[in-house]
Amino acid sequence: MTDQINFNLFQEVCGFVDEAAMYLDIHPGLLDQIKQCNSIYKFNFPLRNPDGTYQVLTGFRVQHSHHKLPVKGGIRYSELVNEDEVKGLAALMTFKCALVSVPFGGGKGGVQIDPRKYTDEQLERITRRYTTELINKNFIGPAIDVPAPDYGTSAREMAWIVDTYRTFYPSAVNASGCVTGKPIHIQGIKGRTEATGMGVYIGIREAVSDTEDMKRLGLNTGLAGKKVIVQGFGNVGYHSALYLQEAGAIICGIAEWNGGLYNEDGLNVKALKEYHSLKKTLKGFEKGKFVEQGNDLLTFPCDILIPAALENQITAINAGKVQAKIIGEAANGPVTKEAESILTEKNVLVIPDMYLNAGGVTVSYFEWLKNLSRVSFGKLEKRYEMRKYEKLLNNIEEVTGHSFNPEQRLLIARGASEQDLVLSGLEETMVNAYHAMNGLRKQKNIRTLRTAGFSIAIERIAASYLSMGIFP
Repeated sequence: MTDQINFNLFQEVCGFVDEAAMYLDIHPGLLDQIKQCNSIYKFNFPLRNPDGTYQVLTGFRVQHSHHKLPVKGGIRYSELVNEDEVKGLAALMTFKCALVSVPFGGGKGGVQIDPRKYTDEQLERITRRYTTELINKNFIGPAIDVPAPDYGTSAREMAWIVDTYRTFYPSAVNASGCVTGKPIHIQGIKGRTEATGMGVYIGIREAVSDTEDMKRLGLNTGLAGKKVIVQGFGNVGYHSALYLQEAGAIICGIAEWNGGLYNEDGLNVKALKEYHSLKKTLKGFEKGKFVEQGNDLLTFPCDILIPAALENQITAINAGKVQAKIIGEAANGPVTKEAESILTEKNVLVIPDMYLNAGGVTVSYFEWLKNLSRVSFGKLEKRYEMRKYEKLLNNIEEVTGHSFNPEQRLLIARGASEQDLVLSGLEETMVNAYHAMNGLRKQKNIRTLRTAGFSIAIERIAASYLSMGIFP
């Protein structure tokens, strides 16, 4: 949807905060502090083109809340990047981190470009210059502000950022912690790539396990057999679809910017991803009907709709046509406040972005901890656990006279890897946060999960400010 002129993500977030505050006893001055952005940095820098001409690019970095440091949030490369969008995304990060109990303030950044129009060499120069600007204004550092990948960026850009940071601070022993989402070989963390999609899967899994909520929606509990449409087939959309399919859901639609694919009987997510990676389009994939306007799939019949692309996708214009019973906001801000009101009246359950896509920042937190400790998770205890389980199996064999086969031994007698520990921590975080949010919604008869989530986040942020002695 394209009603971008009148859409202001930061104002949307502030509206959600005000709505949640009605359920809280909070000082108006403290609430104003919680809503406002602490620091906003907008800057311009030149880029020399291959033909010798120059263009001036605009960059942003917003630190929304300093109630906890460092602040945390991705860097976005998109032509749609603007100050209000970055402020809104930074604010969402603040409340997201508070909801899932990750000790960061919220931040966000971006450069106003379409990365598809630039060469790899140009993108490297843009990224390194952007990093230099942040360093010069003290807007990056493991104890200050820790960026991550976002729309239009990846582990590659994060590698350029950490290398640039080390150039300026060669003696900084914690330099790797200045950014997360890095490649594994430069102190990234296993499990980060699939983290957000895995979090989306866990969040939806927990939602559909609630008997009372599913009865209200007219659905059975569990994921098996539920039809799912995913908008966006990048990293988040792909992994969300993959894990849901592996859990028994039917992925009947995938929407991309250049068209969508629909098959009521289900699509093979892995095969479709391989095809899309090769062809850069979903068109021509034999087992599905191609839809020229991918966003039309937002209103196709399904049980669960997952917008995993950009904000402002379900608005007052198309909300009334949405046929899904559950909307899982894998993207940031895909459902506007006005649209959510329409959906709520239609008895649609919206699982909010501030919770559902928190898998990325949760695992980023684990990566940051790994960088500060400078030791991989599982490195110290893995072999100890393996030997302990081997002894246990040997004792069982002696007592019972039964011998375990090699496959059974391999399955049981193993220590947890870094990825095992990371995904376990992610699941623990997502499960606890969902039930806290849904429990509060039921306890206080709050209209939406989003309002309940914001209520929890506001209380935690307020407690941090009060502990500083800033407010009476």
